[in-house]
Amino acid sequence: MIIFARKYLRMMKTALYPLSFRPSLHEKVWGGHRIEAFKGLPSTDRPVGESWEISAVPGKESVVAGGPLAGRTLASLVEEYGAALLGNGFQERFGGEFPLLLKFIDAAGDLSVQVHPNDVLAARSGARGKTEMWYVVDAAPDASLLVGFSRRITPEECLRRAQDGSIVEVLARHAIRPGDVFFLPAGRIHAICRGAFVAEIQQSSDITYRVFDYGRAGLDGKPRPLHVAEALEALDFQVYDDYRTRYVPVPGGEVTLVRSPYFTTTLLTPDGPFCKDLTAQDAFVTMLCVKGEGTLCARMADGSEHTLPLRPGVSLLLPACTEGITLQPLAQSPLTLLSSFVEQA
Repeated sequence: MIIFARKYLRMMKTALYPLSFRPSLHEKVWGGHRIEAFKGLPSTDRPVGESWEISAVPGKESVVAGGPLAGRTLASLVEEYGAALLGNGFQERFGGEFPLLLKFIDAAGDLSVQVHPNDVLAARSGARGKTEMWYVVDAAPDASLLVGFSRRITPEECLRRAQDGSIVEVLARHAIRPGDVFFLPAGRIHAICRGAFVAEIQQSSDITYRVFDYGRAGLDGKPRPLHVAEALEALDFQVYDDYRTRYVPVPGGEVTLVRSPYFTTTLLTPDGPFCKDLTAQDAFVTMLCVKGEGTLCARMADGSEHTLPLRPGVSLLLPACTEGITLQPLAQSPLTLLSSFVEQA
């Protein structure tokens, strides 16, 4: 009788719904004070550099904020719900792990010059590689990003410049403004610079090789470690004509910003009711609101509907069992959202 009761309870799973998560703010030596205001959180005196919006990275897992699943970690939901949350085939493809990590980053100072390894190199450390993208949410008038090499250099020159601090001189510097997009495949050298506020979408990985860090100490007062030898093995030394992702916004609609094997991200700019059918997608979808206010109404496979408020800094995870959504901006407040998912292999 007890065995039957336990089996019955396992069958009575809580129905999935659009998930939001508790704030997860991370102090950084280069962090600022814009994230709290952007997300509508109480201000602090801490140098908050990152807000981890949706994460299943061990030790830094997102925790559901509300509803019947409040208090559950994202990783535990992936384990329990599998395909209903991720989509068919994703359990096998990603080993039962949530494949994306989404952040907001506020740079009050320059971040380190760095590079991320691909899956093959990262596997040596038991991690996944790190391909990512940036969407510029806000930028000071003189803000910039360093992305890629400005000219071809050898690994030997790279090593010398990393050691003497001149590596920045051979990197491509890009002036930025809100709406700019940069795609950063694993191996591309980069750095977020002072004054930039970006949304970052990436593989679920926290592996970084620092090439140069301005000789500064961390929040603990100790020198931050460099990983120059590892970086030299990971770096793509090829020089490209244009590192910026070009796109034409679709007012009132949707445009694809990045399509890669690791994630696809689109920009949604509804200026009135906007409906999207998700039944054929068979994959989870993440939503980051970067501008405007309104609502998102999600229709689930069980027939239920859920309406959630949208404002800057809101992030949502729509399970794969979401059949469709309707976005409704408030009057005089057009929405801007980043929608990301992983396409079926």
